[in-house]
Amino acid sequence: MRATAGPDALLGLGRRLGMWVTMLAFLAVGGQARAGEANGYGVAPWTEAVVSVTDLAESSAWLIEDGGWQVVGEGAMARAELDYWKLPESVSGTYRRVCAAQAETGCIRFVRFDGAAQQRPIRLAARPWDTGGIFSIMLRSEDVQAMFDAAIARGWWAESQPYRFSFGASDLVNVVVRGPHGVNYALYEREAPPFTAFPLGALSQAFNSMRMVKDQPASLAWYRDRLGFDVLFDAPFTDPEPRSNNFSVPANFATELVRSAAVAQPVLPGESGRVEMMQFVGFEGRDFSAHASPPNLGIISVRYPVTDFEGYLAHLASRGLEPEYSADDVAVEGIGTVELAAVRDPDGNLTEFYDAR
Repeated sequence: MRATAGPDALLGLGRRLGMWVTMLAFLAVGGQARAGEANGYGVAPWTEAVVSVTDLAESSAWLIEDGGWQVVGEGAMARAELDYWKLPESVSGTYRRVCAAQAETGCIRFVRFDGAAQQRPIRLAARPWDTGGIFSIMLRSEDVQAMFDAAIARGWWAESQPYRFSFGASDLVNVVVRGPHGVNYALYEREAPPFTAFPLGALSQAFNSMRMVKDQPASLAWYRDRLGFDVLFDAPFTDPEPRSNNFSVPANFATELVRSAAVAQPVLPGESGRVEMMQFVGFEGRDFSAHASPPNLGIISVRYPVTDFEGYLAHLASRGLEPEYSADDVAVEGIGTVELAAVRDPDGNLTEFYDAR
């Protein structure tokens, strides 16, 4: 059962735990863990995010040249993948797949669609509390300030400057930087004690992705009860003091505005493959869900491998979920020739699954 609390209790929780954002990215124990069904079908952490852009080199350069990522594949998209996305014959596509050094998961597949009649950013001129479209891809770093400076030098922007704070025994730094087409990257640095779950470097593999949602309990229930994901964390809270924050909430509202957030993933314990949901309770933003489809620009989806693909699709069907997109024998470079299926969450965001046998 989801806990609720009054303003005084929430303020006390904020004082004990420090900045709320640390909870979302770094909580490893003490959350509302729930055994899910997805792992029983062999759903593993997502291997890649799919990001639609107009310039593959420009959009990936920060990750590669400043962050130490590597190009692991690039070229033309197969016609079968474009057909899977229900794109007309007039549309062609190219891709560039990049991964952090020593990583085979948490990669990013940048795709460029050419010949589309209409194409716009999914989250055009959006603020953090606007819903629809995946808000950010999350990575860790050994030096958040350096990566922030490198992004700004490229003409990127940010919701805030990096800031330091403590969470329990950890000393942390966090910032959200914004690249072309409003694609956000949330960076986390743990200055002490050292993070050892996977290699870091300038930019680590991606480990999470955030969706801003209209009804957090309903969104969490969708990932938990329909997709069968485990729940890592679910709680409302406010900032402990009036201060600037990485989501541009004015300081005089920071101690009053409740941010209801949750994290789910197919396998617990684990540091990767996460999906995060956040609702700014009382803020009524715009809804961009109608634009959260290719060939529009921005974060399209994250892709989870599944060993029992047919069994998992039957599980989804039993929960009333029919794929928005699906196809057999789709050649996806870097993954293989696979069956693919994508479903939409309550805020219109796509989550993909593919046959990993």
